[in-house]
Amino acid sequence: MATARLAALAALMAVAGLLLTGCPRPNGYQATPAFPHVRFDEMLGLYPVPGTATHAVVVSRDGLVRRADLADPAAPVTTFLDISDALISPRGQEEGLLGLAFALDYPASGAFYVYYSAGNPRRSVLSRFFARDRIADRASEQVLLEVPQPYANHNGGHIAFGPDGYLYVGLGDGGGAGDPQDNAQDVTTLLGSILRIDVSQRDYTVPPDNPLVGRGRGEIWAYGLRNPWQFSFDTATGQLWIADVGQHRWEEVNRGIAGANYGWNITEGYECYAASSCNTAGITFPRVVYSHEDGCAITGGHVYRGAEMPEMAGWYVFGDYCSGKVWAVNAETDEGSAIPLADTGLRVTAFSEIAGELYLVTFNNTIFKLTRKP
Repeated sequence: MATARLAALAALMAVAGLLLTGCPRPNGYQATPAFPHVRFDEMLGLYPVPGTATHAVVVSRDGLVRRADLADPAAPVTTFLDISDALISPRGQEEGLLGLAFALDYPASGAFYVYYSAGNPRRSVLSRFFARDRIADRASEQVLLEVPQPYANHNGGHIAFGPDGYLYVGLGDGGGAGDPQDNAQDVTTLLGSILRIDVSQRDYTVPPDNPLVGRGRGEIWAYGLRNPWQFSFDTATGQLWIADVGQHRWEEVNRGIAGANYGWNITEGYECYAASSCNTAGITFPRVVYSHEDGCAITGGHVYRGAEMPEMAGWYVFGDYCSGKVWAVNAETDEGSAIPLADTGLRVTAFSEIAGELYLVTFNNTIFKLTRKP
């Protein structure tokens, strides 16, 4: 009897410790509709406009970027950029306008970057544009990088500036089931990698401290990825978090490490892929995985650093496109599994961080805010 009471007391103390250090409430959150005037097909991103208090642009896979005042539903939503004519046609399910990043000096320079799929031949394009008077100059395009794509899927496409001032670019393995060309393990190709490049000049350059300089494509910062969608930097620590879409069994969240090999197509999740055994020497394994019983395509999010849900501080939030489930994993430790936050039923394509709070961009023609259940 005494032993049972001691065990119960220990359990209560453990729970109290979690509450003191901050721990999300399992299944205690919901997706609440936000910004009712921002409702478009094929939305893949919502990005606050630097230098403004309430303006943001929404990126659609069809090649349109629209600008909206999030605080004023009555304000007109305008077209910021239209590159629909530059996209490959017909588009595969994972092709189109896939990423956007504002330059760190955007309020002064008007520069921003986009990643899109072009055709004849099929390729991914990274370009710089300039905006004037709240509208992008379509003729200002400067193509920085073109990467041949063997298939219509696994294009990656997310881009973001890191706290080091360099532009990070996510590229999938080029598509085809199981990476038939072994691109993700080939450091002489850019496919299946996170790139890190310096775009401060007219043409990009390779930072001299990139981990593969002198032993592969110098642009590569990490590799062994199947289709990273999406990645983000913790605004408090600068740590990079990468969500990588799996093949048949596992979706994974990876802690970003310079020079890391994340294993694809040798491994999927923690397991060997297409073999009973494999050589895992040098492979960096995921921080956490989930199986295809809970979804089919991971969508990366952000480490929560907002004020409205302090119990979530320091937890990386991510979701699944197919199931609409949303989870969080403790970003401040390498221990512990993911906690289920919400079962939204939405087709989550991206997460956006605005003033520390998290929003879900969806193919349901609506943007939602992650909130605590009553």
